[in-house]
Amino acid sequence: MPEAPADTFVPEDGALYFLPLGGSGEIGMNLNLYGHRGKWLMVDLGISFADDTMPGLDVIMPDPSFIARRRDDLVGLVVTHAHEDHLGAIQYLWPELRCPVYCTPFTAAFLRAKLHEKGLSATVPIHEIPLGGTVEVGPFSVEYVTMTHSIPEPNALAIRTSAGTVLHTGDWKLDPDPLVGETADEDRLRAIGDEGVLALVGDSTNALVPGVAGSEATVRAALMELFDRYRDRRIAVSCFATNVARLESIAAAAAAHDRHVALVGRSLWRINEAARASGYLADVPKFLSEHDASYLPREKLVLICTGSQGEPRSALARIAANDHPQVTLSRGDVVIFSSREIPGNERDIGRMQNQLVAQGVELVTADEAPVHVSGHPARDELVRMYQWVRPRIAVPVHGEQRHQQAHAALAADCQVPHGIVPANGEVIRLDGPEGARVVAHVRSGRMAVDGKRLVPLDTGMMRARNRMVNNGAAVVTLVMTATGELMTAPQVAVLGLIDEATDRDLLLDVMDAVRESVAMLPRSARVDDAQVKEAARIAVRRCFNASHGKKPVTEVHLVRV
Repeated sequence: MPEAPADTFVPEDGALYFLPLGGSGEIGMNLNLYGHRGKWLMVDLGISFADDTMPGLDVIMPDPSFIARRRDDLVGLVVTHAHEDHLGAIQYLWPELRCPVYCTPFTAAFLRAKLHEKGLSATVPIHEIPLGGTVEVGPFSVEYVTMTHSIPEPNALAIRTSAGTVLHTGDWKLDPDPLVGETADEDRLRAIGDEGVLALVGDSTNALVPGVAGSEATVRAALMELFDRYRDRRIAVSCFATNVARLESIAAAAAAHDRHVALVGRSLWRINEAARASGYLADVPKFLSEHDASYLPREKLVLICTGSQGEPRSALARIAANDHPQVTLSRGDVVIFSSREIPGNERDIGRMQNQLVAQGVELVTADEAPVHVSGHPARDELVRMYQWVRPRIAVPVHGEQRHQQAHAALAADCQVPHGIVPANGEVIRLDGPEGARVVAHVRSGRMAVDGKRLVPLDTGMMRARNRMVNNGAAVVTLVMTATGELMTAPQVAVLGLIDEATDRDLLLDVMDAVRESVAMLPRSARVDDAQVKEAARIAVRRCFNASHGKKPVTEVHLVRV
């Protein structure tokens, strides 16, 4: 059967569909939908962060318009774990969806704190599911399966329907000694495999990485050694704020060397509060505030700072720029980067690290010591998962195309009969006799937080903003009679391209070019506002293209008197 256009696609009542709207072909912004018997189940609703190509923006997320138009058929949102790329968009997009949210206790505590900041904590219905629990959501039965990752309570989901069972892995790894939380529930995964699994929808992040991801216990041992090496210096550690096991490891290494630990950065305090409310960090002494830390000798202190990715307003970035109100680092201090570089952040991280080095601070990264392990499965772990679950179909998600393709090839090597590499917006039927296939395409754009608004990224407004960043902008004012005669010289203001005080002669040349361009129009054209504006716009762009190789975004104001 040929693919159906999105507007005419009607799901078959007993079929099972998978539809990613975010997180396929990219890392971040996860939004996955499962369709069955006229209803939809959403798994995760995450964000990503803007880069240099998105001026004025910080947070981006999937466009949920497909499911927002069908929210009466959306039975629930199931969250696998508390990372921003899996739940960070809930506070922005839930008002468009208005569905119940299901998650385990730590994720619920973290989500409530985020919703409180948006005034939604009493509005969004959050249902806490115990670890290993099951919830019935419309025609879907969802079992939470305990996994390990770089945050407490990561879960795979066994989604059972009358058309078959899907194992949605979420983010996971196989850590034999995770230090915080339980190990992955291998027995339950094997039992689900024995029941029969139609499809495994799985994490592809490290599908190109051989071996295994590594254990948090290795990181703790490395921190112990480093704290001993630098026993007479002030130590700062930057890590992903959500890595509660890493916070506990840093605290353990500090306690072993008679140091106190201070948290520097709001997101660290938010995670600390959620963790303690959920029973984690119970044996870790209370962390100091950055204010309290200023009273301690440098050899008695460890600072845990946000900003491992060089985020401009993060704690460590401000410290590196000597812009933090309470925390400074001095020559001889040490900063340990207990994290990995997320692709796209290299420039910001490099800038921050150079600023620290210029202050005489010594840096330790994962290149010099084993101070970080990934939270995602490498190839050997993927093989073990396929040996346990034995699905009929492999659906690699949560990765760029190269990661997904490598994951699909590995699944084929593991004797999985069928595989399909999805793209955002593809409606995939999972229960067909020939295996999975694409049956329709729907809209799968991106939204962004622009000040106080949510805006689509594929609009003329965002394209114009990018053009202004790269080419500058110009505003031309023309005052003309009703019969098409200029009453005064054109006025031109230029932004982001020249210095009007020092480039006055060039500006006069532009004004002359505009006047000549308008004057050369036939009389019939000079009484047509559209033709006059276009002539002036072209004149400005030609002048600056000739002088600067730039074509500024140009707006023409025409006043008739």
